[in-house]
Amino acid sequence: MSEPHRPVSRGVYILPNLFTTASLFTGFLSMVFAVSGRCDSAAWAILFSALMDGLDGKVARLTGSASQFGIEYDSLADCVAFGVAPAMLMWAWQLNSLGRTGVAVAFLSVACGALRLARFNVGVATTSKRFFMGLPSPACGCTLATFVLFRPYLPDVLLEQLPWICLGLAFVAPLLMVSRVRYFSFKEYGFLRAHPFSTLVAALVLFVIIFSAPRMFGFVLCLGYILSGLLYTFLLLPRRNRQILRHLTQS
Repeated sequence: MSEPHRPVSRGVYILPNLFTTASLFTGFLSMVFAVSGRCDSAAWAILFSALMDGLDGKVARLTGSASQFGIEYDSLADCVAFGVAPAMLMWAWQLNSLGRTGVAVAFLSVACGALRLARFNVGVATTSKRFFMGLPSPACGCTLATFVLFRPYLPDVLLEQLPWICLGLAFVAPLLMVSRVRYFSFKEYGFLRAHPFSTLVAALVLFVIIFSAPRMFGFVLCLGYILSGLLYTFLLLPRRNRQILRHLTQS
């Protein structure tokens, strides 16, 4: 995304939009896999789409090729890759057994994804760089995708209830996209610059953990990110606001 105080070019740049197109294509490919019954492949396609989505913004900023066209194109691609594709995956994997309820809940991913992206585009100039307002759509899509890959680690006692567990996750995660819960955006690098060695070690440990068991730790990390926003918004932020108010009243 472009900086709010800098003018956004209206030109069309090839390189970042190629990454956006790759994200859009793998989102479409995920739907093809889902309706073919290849749900694991569909989940991996969504994760690859998230990688491409992350790269397109980085490339646009590094090359100075951010444009209004790219912003709008990226939003449309995100709606497909992280709204429609996860909805199709959830329905094809488990929700189809729940009839109309499954269809309705799967549609939440599409509707909430579109609403969130529309709200983000409208409020991008007034949104803090430190936080996202609501769960980012790639994080929601990746959470649903990694849950499919996490299935082998579920205890046997939960497998009979898997459609209902999937229903609950597919209901809550999309609603978080249009909530007022704050999620860290990782767009400010002050801490990283102040502690480069510690950050490098932490990134190395994280890479080793994910590489050792990507199916398990992928979902664990996504779930941890969801919980981090809830804890910050409903526990840490009110406590900090009370401390600030107390300090103002005492001074």
